[in-house]
Amino acid sequence: MKDLSAQNLSFNEFRLNGFYSLGEWRPFLFIPLFLMFLLAVTANSILIYLIKTQKSLHSPMYILIGVMAVLDLIMPMFFAPNMLLSLLFNWSGISLTGCLIQMFGLHFIGTFQSTLLFWMALDRYFAICRPLYYHKCMEIPNFLKFVVVPVIRNGLLIVIMVSLAGRLSFCATNVIDHSFCEHMALVQLACGDISINNIVGLLAAFLITTTDFILITISYVVIFSSVFRSGKAHLKAINTCITHIIIMTLTLISALIAFLSYRIRNNISSSNRIFISILYLLFPSCLHPLIYGWRTKEIRHTFLKFINYAKAAAPSHSATMDELLKNLTEVSIRQQQIVEHMAAHQSETERELLSLRTIAAPPITTIGPPCPSHPAAHQNDGP
Repeated sequence: MKDLSAQNLSFNEFRLNGFYSLGEWRPFLFIPLFLMFLLAVTANSILIYLIKTQKSLHSPMYILIGVMAVLDLIMPMFFAPNMLLSLLFNWSGISLTGCLIQMFGLHFIGTFQSTLLFWMALDRYFAICRPLYYHKCMEIPNFLKFVVVPVIRNGLLIVIMVSLAGRLSFCATNVIDHSFCEHMALVQLACGDISINNIVGLLAAFLITTTDFILITISYVVIFSSVFRSGKAHLKAINTCITHIIIMTLTLISALIAFLSYRIRNNISSSNRIFISILYLLFPSCLHPLIYGWRTKEIRHTFLKFINYAKAAAPSHSATMDELLKNLTEVSIRQQQIVEHMAAHQSETERELLSLRTIAAPPITTIGPPCPSHPAAHQNDGP
């Protein structure tokens, strides 16, 4: 009976206990992870603002960089706040619905980032290898041909993966040994058969991320061959493309290790597994603004102009405020002087009026005998 009731029981509330093995050192992870989160939010917000406000950055390549910045800004929002609160205050509770929403957001945006990198590789391919057809190929109707199919593929696989995870029964435990709801971190808690979930998860990893990486590599190989044939005309593109490939390789390797670590027996500790997951989820959001933003000449110059304008505007604003305060002080002093002058003028006028009244008044004269000063004087007077 206990086994039957245990199988019928399914948890709807879970607790994330990532890095729990670190014990009292666990809260100290808040500092570096919070700094990374702050860097990702600040850098991507600045990049989005520059691309949105500067008309010179409204070409297809910079628009793709802006979309990448939007994704890099949204990605940490799905898991970083909850993870940071768990590390600092041990607030680790999450519902099954919230866990599934977080899972969908993490994996859909992660696959969208991979597909967007493929689109950016296509943009560089047309710009370097087919410059005469660049504007025609990058027009919205033509570019949508490369967009619709990958987006449908990503959304379909991720929706199936999350839906299958939501149909499972979790009767063993409600403690997720992770800092956020990664797919297999939740699925492995199920008390039923999870073989379909494993297969769909692997299909999503290989049909999306790995396929995009192969296509991106092929595009860059073609770009490199074109650059080497053209001589030094586009040698600066090699450095940028190599940097892109290095970052994508590290991201793909860390993602595959995180996916396979749940399916293959290994000696990877839970803390190391979580760190690998953070490596492919949070690190790209911190590095992409530097690679695709700062290393791009036009964006870097636009950012420097923005900083110089802000520095130049700050002193002028301060000078304007000082001048305004100075003018207000002068006006106040002038008003006080006018009041004092009016008071002095009024006093002088009153004195002149008083003197005029004194001069204009007639002298007082007496008619008849003077009045006696004392009643006794009338008694001494005889008839």
